[in-house]
Amino acid sequence: MIRQLEVGDREGWQRLWRGYLHFYRGDVPDEVTSTTFTRLCEASGGLLGLVAVEDGGDPAGFAHLVFHPSTWSGTTYCYLEDLYVDPRHRGTGTARQLIEAVYDQADRMGASRTYWATQEFNSPARSLYDVVAHRTSFIIYER
Repeated sequence: MIRQLEVGDREGWQRLWRGYLHFYRGDVPDEVTSTTFTRLCEASGGLLGLVAVEDGGDPAGFAHLVFHPSTWSGTTYCYLEDLYVDPRHRGTGTARQLIEAVYDQADRMGASRTYWATQEFNSPARSLYDVVAHRTSFIIYER
């Protein structure tokens, strides 16, 4: 089942968050993690958290969305900033269900575009992304 992230999901979400950061070799200070979790639960500042839960309610994966205006559209866009599924649940359709829930949420919010980025080495995820979306020719630069 996919639903909005709730305060009671903190422990399970944090376990997944640590796995996600480890996968991408990222480091986020604890205070930023706390602020992020709160914003995702409250759906504030354009952020919204979705969580895939097992039958017992334990989080198995998450999707973090950022809704923002665009200079190219009169509607909002939905950026799927983070998507992660616990390794024990990979290959079960959980990632696809999360992406479909992202699309549903984007439609409810009136977003005319849903997009995300991943690293080139993430071939297992990219094989799914190639089925549920189309790859663009854009290259990301950052400072």
